[in-house]
Amino acid sequence: MLGRELDLEVTNVAHGGISVARHDGRVIFVSDAIPGETVRARITEDSKKSFWRADTVSVISPSEFRQPHVWSAAGIDRDPRDRPGGAEFGHIRIDHQRELKRQVLADSLKRMAGVESNVAVEALPGREDGTGWRTRVRLQVDADGRPGPFAARSHRVIGVTDLPLATAAVQEAAPLGQRFPGEEHIEVIEPSSGGARLIVGRQKPMVIRELVGEREFRVDDGGFWQVHRAAAETLTSAVQAAIDDALFDPRANNLDLYGGVGLLAAAVGDRFGSTTRITTVESDPRATEHAGENLSDWLGARAVTARVERWITQLAASGERLESATVILDPPRAGAGKDVVAALSTLRPAQVVYVACDPVALARDVGLFRERGYELAELRAFDLFPNTHHVEAVARLIRG
Repeated sequence: MLGRELDLEVTNVAHGGISVARHDGRVIFVSDAIPGETVRARITEDSKKSFWRADTVSVISPSEFRQPHVWSAAGIDRDPRDRPGGAEFGHIRIDHQRELKRQVLADSLKRMAGVESNVAVEALPGREDGTGWRTRVRLQVDADGRPGPFAARSHRVIGVTDLPLATAAVQEAAPLGQRFPGEEHIEVIEPSSGGARLIVGRQKPMVIRELVGEREFRVDDGGFWQVHRAAAETLTSAVQAAIDDALFDPRANNLDLYGGVGLLAAAVGDRFGSTTRITTVESDPRATEHAGENLSDWLGARAVTARVERWITQLAASGERLESATVILDPPRAGAGKDVVAALSTLRPAQVVYVACDPVALARDVGLFRERGYELAELRAFDLFPNTHHVEAVARLIRG
């Protein structure tokens, strides 16, 4: 069956930027398609008993929401094996992209947490077509030293001539026609100030400064920072708005878990004042060092280097309780998970503001919190990654 082409009716969207079709009762996950279309697709994986995977090679009956791909290199006229990854929704009209992301988030919450949601996915400032927003791009380097993105769902480097999701400065600085023999990857970044720069291989990190409103953050050039030029400010405002004033106590042992360089801890401090007590916990020692500097305005702020899972479990085992505390939770894509949720539930904070970059992980964790007496009180979603399937959500959970 591998390599066979089938005509498929695409019925709905699935998590991961793929759509769903069926053939002889078998589920097929199809890339580069849109629900409602009929496409010709090539089977690329048939080893699973429960489902197959396929790539769209042509469109028989297009959706009204189909558009020319924003990245011509990833267009439907290219062989699927030669399409670069990273813009898997670029063939879909931007308003419908957000509707599909809403559907994935709502469906995940219903299936995994038993929660009904009519949340909308909010746009960020920027170009209407969702290009020109990436301030950080990683280019892989092939065996001949040529940089480019990986092909979709592959580790094969694809040569491209443009990077339309990137900012103008990143596009201009990207060394797409050059050679870097012996290197594995190159990063191109555009901080808030100082212009675009290259990070080649494992060079020594340099400290850059990122601005959020009028506040400045120190961060390593190769460290984590939000990639959309408006994301840090959007999340700062969203977290500030999500915290319920009536439940917030500035003197409590408030926490910022997976805190990075202190962006969201600073959001809390900026809203509630310089005497706010908050501890940010992050496993990366360089990020924690920067967090300590970035949070120096607050007398009650401190930065701890530790693995969140171990640190929060030990805190819960100590017998301490955080009934008056607010916890900001911004885990990696895999989510917080059952151990962190269990420990937090034992600590009994008044509210948890959960910032999530994966809807399925969020839904799973909301379900885990519900099992332990916490309910979803508020939810917003943001299109931090236009022309991709990714969506960011900010949820507030309170004790039931």
